[in-house]
Amino acid sequence: METSSVAEFSIEKAYKTDTRGPVRWIFSHGIRYWWLIALALIGAFGNAALGSLAPILVGNAVNVVSVGKDVVRQLGNIALLIGGTQLLRGILQLTRSVGFEIVAQKMERDVRNDLYTSLLGKSMTFHSLQSIGDIMARATNDVREINFLFSPGLNMVLGSLNFIIMPFIIAPSYHPSLLLSPIIYVILYIVSLWHYLKSLDPITKEVRSAFGRLNIRLNESLDGIEIVKGSCQEEAEIKRFSNNAFSLVIANIKQGDLEAVFIPALLFTFIIAGGFLHAMILFTQGILNIGQVTGYVGVLGMLGFPTWVSRFAYSRISLGIAGAKRILELINAKNDLDQNIIGYAKPMQGEIEFSHVSFKYSGGKDQYALQDISFKAKPGQTIAVVGQTGSGKTTLAKLVNRTFDATSGQVFIDGVNVKDWNLEALRRSISIIEQDIFLFSRSIAENIAFGKPSATQEEIEAAAKAAQAHEFIMSFDEGYKTIIGERGLTLSGGQRQRIALARAFLTDPQILILDDSTSSIDSATEDKIQQAIYAASRGRTTIIITHRLSQIRWADLILVLRNGKLAATGSHEELMRTSEAYRRIFSE
Repeated sequence: METSSVAEFSIEKAYKTDTRGPVRWIFSHGIRYWWLIALALIGAFGNAALGSLAPILVGNAVNVVSVGKDVVRQLGNIALLIGGTQLLRGILQLTRSVGFEIVAQKMERDVRNDLYTSLLGKSMTFHSLQSIGDIMARATNDVREINFLFSPGLNMVLGSLNFIIMPFIIAPSYHPSLLLSPIIYVILYIVSLWHYLKSLDPITKEVRSAFGRLNIRLNESLDGIEIVKGSCQEEAEIKRFSNNAFSLVIANIKQGDLEAVFIPALLFTFIIAGGFLHAMILFTQGILNIGQVTGYVGVLGMLGFPTWVSRFAYSRISLGIAGAKRILELINAKNDLDQNIIGYAKPMQGEIEFSHVSFKYSGGKDQYALQDISFKAKPGQTIAVVGQTGSGKTTLAKLVNRTFDATSGQVFIDGVNVKDWNLEALRRSISIIEQDIFLFSRSIAENIAFGKPSATQEEIEAAAKAAQAHEFIMSFDEGYKTIIGERGLTLSGGQRQRIALARAFLTDPQILILDDSTSSIDSATEDKIQQAIYAASRGRTTIIITHRLSQIRWADLILVLRNGKLAATGSHEELMRTSEAYRRIFSE
């Protein structure tokens, strides 16, 4: 995907990240904690160095026993030395593990914040094309894999690399030719590891993709549970989910099969045998004593740690990089709206003008949702938008606050192109209430105050009363503190819409857009809501998308849309005389 230089929403970051690739991106995050990584590396080297000291001291003890002089005292000193060095080694090993674990947790936090901020900054064009389930998989499991990349991944890998170094440092002290076994091991280890990682990369990508598909299916099934149950499709959905789960199992089995034939594990056994044979040959030649043979074989045995942890640790790193790549696909996705921080931000008056505006959705080819729309509304006027389903009414409303941008033509607010407005200033002065009301799993008061978190309880209640919501809210045991279910499904449609109206009234917008927002309100409540909307529209520009004739009548300007085109404009009386399309809608 293309990297975007703009964002619909942005916050100033304390540091910059390199998004040109997953490894660069991870590094740009991790380098901020260089001191923790440095401390962990010191611990890793110290742990390996002191670990190599133990077999050397054991070899010295063997020589003491073979000589047979002052055995008890010398063995006691060696035992104390081994105990002291290994205690210090334990502290250094703890330093390594804790250092990488802290970095891993901080990385998970930073990456999650980076992704969340990026997702909030994407336009609706982006979000309308994305699966919520896949985004959730990337925001949770893929981010978690980056944590595992550092701990245990890099923790084990960097720790084990120090174990590989030690035989190269110690072997020459016995005899230079003893470098042969470590050299052969490292060459074959690198070749086999390269082949292993090359084979592992597509498998880990498949594992991450399979998990994403599984999450997509799960999210869609639960989100559409009412349709699933209403259509008696439970068994079909279970089968689809099982197929996706099976695909994930197969991908994990492939990874397990590859790990099971990890060649370095076999290589290690041959190296130990070869190194021991080499040391014994030197012993028979009188070049090494028995203690040196023991110490050398013990040091060579340190290669076992990188051998066994590589199979697991490099898998964690590969999965982490695959996860980072999937996260970057979201972060780097092209964005088509700019927040325009330095844009126009003066107090809004509410004048709206469309000048030859056309719009088509992404992927819509040549099919336009709106074509050549032109009209002008003065501040404080009420505009009713009418037309059959699919005529472009909602699309028109979403061009006002730049949920979408016009494909061609221009939209003006107070004579200023909406693209030249500071996006935050523009949207803070516009409230949209849609037919599909979204409420959060929070208290009623928090939902009403969502657009104005600093609102007092008195302001919240005043807005609720204006929206005719106060009475039913107080009927709940906890009143305004009542926690509503996800998406407000514990409330009726009319109750949700009145809370949405209260939320809009509280922000006191200069432009109010009501997108069929009273469709779920019963006739007994409609009159009260109608009065509230009428009162709220005073002093502000109001766009009403509705089929209710009572709301259309008192509009200052009525726009009649037909197949995305402006069929007629005027007042109710004018259109009843001049527009057949309007008369047809009005008579239906």
